[in-house]
Amino acid sequence: MHKPTGVAASGGRTLIVACGALARELLQLVEANHLDHVDVECLPASLHNTPKAIPEAVETRLHNANGRYDRIFVGYADCGTGGRLDAVCDELGVERLPGDHCYEFLAGSQTFTDLHAEELGTFFLTDYLVKHFDRLVIRAFWLDTHPAMLGAVFGNYRRLVYLSQTNDPDLIDQAQAAANQLGLEFEHRPTGLKNLESAVLAGIRISPPPNHPNSRGAH
Repeated sequence: MHKPTGVAASGGRTLIVACGALARELLQLVEANHLDHVDVECLPASLHNTPKAIPEAVETRLHNANGRYDRIFVGYADCGTGGRLDAVCDELGVERLPGDHCYEFLAGSQTFTDLHAEELGTFFLTDYLVKHFDRLVIRAFWLDTHPAMLGAVFGNYRRLVYLSQTNDPDLIDQAQAAANQLGLEFEHRPTGLKNLESAVLAGIRISPPPNHPNSRGAH
């Protein structure tokens, strides 16, 4: 496979292979930064429930892009792959988003560390996970048909933290309802897209234009 260089050739194209849970945010960043040379291809967000399948799925998508891009970037953190995604990235000469989980680069490493230090038993939601909570959490863990499993699945959690990328009162209410459904304390931490934007633009070697909304951390 063609290994991306440090600087994209003039007119060359860049591919971001990413988690479907980040599709809306990544497309928003591409548009806001006028990155007409960047394509975003997303894998199913449901892979987060089977993280062992992420490396192979990413590798297949990268091989399918062979020779068509000057630079390729992986829009995943480690996401529970136990370093196997890093092995794929190293072999194919591509970079990925920093951190162990998407929550880390959305919140920022220090904030994420502080949240864990405050309460190890923290369950995180993002905008996408709030919108699809029933499918990706309740039904994925069979809690709709086997509610007695709630304790087995979430018994070690004490708090639900909603990391919001947008300022949407309806999503905040839905996140609060999700916390109540799981029997967890609720906390809301707005993140916007600033940290995600910085990580993505650094990965594809682009500096954000000054004074656009995401550069100011708006959400």
